[in-house]
Amino acid sequence: APCESGDLPVAVIGAGPVGLAAAAHLAARDQRAVVLEAGPRPGTSVREWSHVRLFSPWELCLDPVAREMLEEAGWDAPPAGELPTGEELVARYLEPLADLPALRSRIRYGHRVTGVTRVGRDRLKGASRSERGAAPFVVRYESGGTGGRLLARAVIDASGTWTRPRPLGANGLPARGEREASDRVHYGLPDVLGAARDRYTGKRIAVGGGGHSAANVLLDLVRLKGEEPDTEPLWVLRGGPPGNVFRDEEDAEDELEARGELERRLRGLVEEGPVRMVTEFGTRAVRPRGEGITLEDGTGRSLEVDRAVGVTGFRPDLEMLRELRLGPDPATGAPRDLGPLIDPNVHSCGTVPPHGEEELRHPEPGFYILGMKAYGRAPTFLL
Repeated sequence: APCESGDLPVAVIGAGPVGLAAAAHLAARDQRAVVLEAGPRPGTSVREWSHVRLFSPWELCLDPVAREMLEEAGWDAPPAGELPTGEELVARYLEPLADLPALRSRIRYGHRVTGVTRVGRDRLKGASRSERGAAPFVVRYESGGTGGRLLARAVIDASGTWTRPRPLGANGLPARGEREASDRVHYGLPDVLGAARDRYTGKRIAVGGGGHSAANVLLDLVRLKGEEPDTEPLWVLRGGPPGNVFRDEEDAEDELEARGELERRLRGLVEEGPVRMVTEFGTRAVRPRGEGITLEDGTGRSLEVDRAVGVTGFRPDLEMLRELRLGPDPATGAPRDLGPLIDPNVHSCGTVPPHGEEELRHPEPGFYILGMKAYGRAPTFLL
């Protein structure tokens, strides 16, 4: 039935740090909002890397409006300079925030968004922004085995990228045999000192990826090796030594002290021997070998390992947005005006300049992607 968009809520997709911050801003402005979260609790993706300690301190992780709402409810802020783990981020911030009366009634857990479009309009229909903007959004979701829909006057997608890790394959596609080896290849940040310990103890493990997340996995594997000497971590890189770790000492000062320390620790472990680095190795094939696998790079080189961990970044799931008019940067997939500001070929997460609504805008009026997903494939997002 026809309706006025102004009577409808803003739909927020995702109840992680960014989605809940968006909901807090909307609540503070007396704007109607509904948060659709696929998981059963806030911070579903964060819980999967709960063992990891951030290198950004609490003072950089708290949204100011969310913090003000929490403090009004009697919440005590964590020490500003402490570095939270993912578990602490959830327990000390996201759960109390989601439980505030102003937000609690707005969040619908177990609602997985499957599509976003306009009432009566697909991606093609509507010659102008004003014409498309006159039609409300339709947000389709699945919940409890059934489907439903929500009409909204605007949509904020803060669903993140955690569920879409990039493959080991050097060209962006899964290497031959990679999918078939799914029981021996893990993606993301496994808890090798905790829940996933048995999977890696005493094993030869290839860690693919040149960023700080790969550094975290390698440092944990070295700790595991200290307890279980037969554990052997290999650092497998598509190119040469990554510049963020192997910078000249005079260039290695870091605005975030913990990030600089992470780099120094990993550099020392490579130089001293606990971590063997394999460079210029672009994985083209993954082949079973007994209970392990062999990685091949297509040039005749191969690595025989027991397990592999892909920490090669993430990519946004845009399938549910296919009927909206997006304006992606051709390289990163971020909004076109944001792409050059976050290009990992030029920037790290410490050099990205401030940006806001104008850079985050898409051709679809009233639609925004926020948080990690807004950066597309670029790994330069800093909470």
